[in-house]
Amino acid sequence: MTAKPKKLFVLDTNVILHDSSSIDQFEEHDIAIPITVLEELDNFKKGNESINFHAREFVRKLDGISGDDLFDNGISLGKGRGKLRVVIEPRTHERLVGMFNVGKPDHQILNVALHQKEQYRNRKVFLVTKDVNLRMKAKSVGVPSQDYRTDHVADVSTLYSGRRTIEHVDSDVVEAMYHVPFEVPVDAVNVPEPLVAHENCILRNGKKSALATYDPLTQTLKRVDKRTVFGITPRNSEQAFALATLLNDDIPLVSISGKAGTGKTLLALAAALENRRAYRQIFMARPVVPLSNKDIGYLPGEIKAKLDPYMQPMYDNLSVIQNQQSGDKDQNAEQIRKMLEDEKLMISALSYIRGRSLNRIYFIVDEAQNLTPHEVKTIITRAGEGTKIVLTGDIFQIDHPYLDSQSNGLTYLIERMKGQNLYAHITLERGERSELSELASDLL
Repeated sequence: MTAKPKKLFVLDTNVILHDSSSIDQFEEHDIAIPITVLEELDNFKKGNESINFHAREFVRKLDGISGDDLFDNGISLGKGRGKLRVVIEPRTHERLVGMFNVGKPDHQILNVALHQKEQYRNRKVFLVTKDVNLRMKAKSVGVPSQDYRTDHVADVSTLYSGRRTIEHVDSDVVEAMYHVPFEVPVDAVNVPEPLVAHENCILRNGKKSALATYDPLTQTLKRVDKRTVFGITPRNSEQAFALATLLNDDIPLVSISGKAGTGKTLLALAAALENRRAYRQIFMARPVVPLSNKDIGYLPGEIKAKLDPYMQPMYDNLSVIQNQQSGDKDQNAEQIRKMLEDEKLMISALSYIRGRSLNRIYFIVDEAQNLTPHEVKTIITRAGEGTKIVLTGDIFQIDHPYLDSQSNGLTYLIERMKGQNLYAHITLERGERSELSELASDLL
């Protein structure tokens, strides 16, 4: 039986900047790297961002496997693997002349892919890029193109939500949740699918109901109460589940997803302030994703002035807590002011947090959907003893040009960490910011 010809994948620069180990993900198939990609990587080698790390890592990897055949026949990536080849840019293909600006790096990469397709007519040739526009341009000239999907989640509609409603629970079980020890063995509840670690449940029997969370260590369902912390009271069962998880120091990694106005960041900050004595510092950080190609270095002013517009949503949440109408309003506001002065509570861009030691830190990462899977991994692997990491975000509101609801770091984390004893997740669906905010979120 004749073996099928190997596929040939031409990689765009953004694939390597997204994942420097991408060349290890194509199994037995061959890979072509246009020389333009190496030129572009050279511009990204300096810096402390994730893309700079990937640029340096890939260049080092390439240097480690390079040989005389790298630019000719290609070099094998190992047993059972394909070959890697760097392709010198050929003459501009006549199909691109007059259609695209041939001096643009994207079009030079497309030119290589088009020539490879015509050179290897007996093989399937694909251009792999995270740039949607370049994928469309490739298809317009007959070059099959696809996204880099190694770290994609198959179907976000089936993504773990961290909660479920269990109907027709025995009335004695629901009643037992309201009496000491406020828990029941998980076997007392008939569930169609086994519960995963720290999954939240609404137990119902007619008009009776109870909120519970599954403790994997004791194999019990423990009651969840609606607690008021720092003037913030949960307004629905989802928020009650989230707050209970955020206050549980035995769960060092928590993710909260949900649309705008569901209270993700507000709840995380309130829980951090409530448990402040258990931690050395509270860090709040978010990735800086500007809406153009210019980063904060192009803005006028000192670093604080540059970052303030990006950090303002966090200060807004802090302001909500400071202004809660409660008997402890003035005392809470004074505590927050002092924590800011003493740098016990810090708000900063994620870029400026990464180099710090994360021991006994309550670390809130906002807008985590704008992080790549590798960036999320980098953050979590820096967690030291006694640190709790909370990631919040809306997986359907992506500002990063090369991420989507299936490939962002928050979605990837939820999919991969589900069921681990050290991890809990909750999806918030009901908006509580205002009636107008909820209407706009649903209809617009």
